[in-house]
Amino acid sequence: MTMLRQRMLEDLRVRNYAARTQKTYIAEVAKFARHFGRSPDQLKQEDIRRYQVHLVNHAVSWSLFNQAVCALRFFYRTTLGKDWAVKHIPFAKTPSKLPVVLSREEVQQLFEKIENIKHLAMLMLAYSAGLRLSELAHLRVIDIDSKRMTTHVRHGKGRKDRILPLSPLVLIILREYWRETKPRDWLFNGKWKDRPITVSSIQKVMARAVTNAGIKKCISMHSLRHSFATHHLEAGTNLRTLQLLMGHSHMQTTSRYLHVSVAKLREAKSPLDHLEDFETNE
Repeated sequence: MTMLRQRMLEDLRVRNYAARTQKTYIAEVAKFARHFGRSPDQLKQEDIRRYQVHLVNHAVSWSLFNQAVCALRFFYRTTLGKDWAVKHIPFAKTPSKLPVVLSREEVQQLFEKIENIKHLAMLMLAYSAGLRLSELAHLRVIDIDSKRMTTHVRHGKGRKDRILPLSPLVLIILREYWRETKPRDWLFNGKWKDRPITVSSIQKVMARAVTNAGIKKCISMHSLRHSFATHHLEAGTNLRTLQLLMGHSHMQTTSRYLHVSVAKLREAKSPLDHLEDFETNE
């Protein structure tokens, strides 16, 4: 490992960045350096601009583009102490897309087609608590409190913990799963009992369940989280409570679910419906 790479890694660790973020940032700066065949501390503002143009010309997704921006901003501003980093390394304006949401009937249809008790427990818990994929993968047995009926999420996004209500129905499934498999530490272990299940394994379980249920929507594991939020709103949960359940730092992030809540949309009547004495010609 070069001294520059080691220094950037130390800067990330001192600021308590997540392990995955550390790995991503280091990899993005390495790709940037390989593109020009030079050490990144020898590259200037114009090189960064050219690299951004290269990324756009190669049609990388906006999320990957902005990931590279975050990494380069950190490297130049923090590790190298360049004051111009923020001003001269712009983010891309990303398109605003609404989340894909399952109906309650589709959620039930999904669960009914899952025969493996472990897979059923994972997906039901993810939906019932609105868990992120990484949060689900890293749950431990001790995080399920059947006396208080809570699920403890440790070190979620932003390194934040939160306590979530545990569904009685999910508890029944979890107990059945525990009787069959006796997990030791990790609630859902992978190939080896001393390691958590990988996110890719959970994604494969979800993809198989969607296919078996005959659901045609383009959905992923995160769709269960979107559905959790939307169904809460439709049931009358207020935005502040939902923000806490989701673990969002900003209310704006939570409020986007108002745009996909059918109940909220139905409350907004079309102005046409307020016209009086209007008859259609049949």
